[in-house]
This record gives sequence, structure tokens and C-alpha cells, in this order.
Amino acid sequence: MRTIGGDTMEPTCLTHIELADTLRTLVPGVDASDLHGSLSGYLCGGGDAGADDWLDALQIDTDSAESARHRILQRLYRECRAQFAAVPASVDPLLPSPAAGPRRRGDALVEWCRGFLGGVGLSAAMARTGLSAEAREILDDFGTIAASRLEYAEARDDEQALDEVLAFVRTGAAMLHRELSRRAAPLH
Repeated sequence: MRTIGGDTMEPTCLTHIELADTLRTLVPGVDASDLHGSLSGYLCGGGDAGADDWLDALQIDTDSAESARHRILQRLYRECRAQFAAVPASVDPLLPSPAAGPRRRGDALVEWCRGFLGGVGLSAAMARTGLSAEAREILDDFGTIAASRLEYAEARDDEQALDEVLAFVRTGAAMLHRELSRRAAPLH
């Protein structure tokens, strides 16, 4: 925690490591990028669960209610929701740091896309609205990424390719949110 003008504030962003450590104890077997993607997709699609009940909405059972770790999941919700509340939406998939290398980051992006698609599905966005051809194409592309087994060759080329895919995912998620938020019920 840090203090600004007398107010105590959370650090600016939850890290992949912080979330992964929390999930090991609280939700074993759930990947940090996958969970962030699931929540992102759910919120993007207009899912209306709040900070205390979003895990239930995503059909994720927690093994423990330890309050400190549970607060991290509430923080994840608030940060993710804030990304979609920004105009325009500013979606930033939660991935390991660049120091982890392109292989680990690429695999995490695949997991994020899998989670995102599942979250959109659980939000029931598809049942509420017909999607534009562009939105369907973005979801198809996310599906292709989610089904990928990435190949790696040269670190510099891999990092550049990952940056391009990540830029597409950010832009695509923001565009989907624009379209889906016009038709979805407002978030709490």
C-alpha cells in the first residue's frame, strides 16, 4: 500500500505473480492469465456479478475464504472493471513480466484468450444480441489464438510477434466491449 495526500491506495496494478500466488492457495489449478481472461470476457460481455460474487458467476469454487487473499480477487475485479469503464476501454491482459520471456508470455496469452471466450459465453452476451461480422471475426480470431500451440524460434522475432498479437487482442477486446456494452445491462 502507498499513501497519496493522506489516502491509502493500492499499488497501481496487480501483477501476474501476485495473482498466481493467491490462486495457488485459494483456487488451486486455475491459471492467473486464464482467470483474468475469464473475468475480462465476462465483464466485456456485460456480466453483472459484483466484486463479491463474480467467482460464483464464473463457476469457480474457492477452497478458502482467507480474507487477505480474497481481497486480492476483489482487487482483480475492480481493476478489470476499471479497464472496461475507461473510455475507450483499455484492456491489458494480465501476463507474466517481459523478463519471463516470449514463450511463457505467449502461453499465458493463449490461456487469457481461452478464459476470455469462456467469460463472454458465461455473460450470455451471445443470447442477448446478434454480433456484427467484425465482432464475430474477432471472436473467431481469439478462438484461433486460444486453440494455438505456439512455436518459438528466435527470441527477438518471437517477442515482436507476441507484441503484435497482444496489440490485436487489446484492440479486439476493446472493440467487442464497445459493441456488447451498447446492448448489455450496465455493470454494478
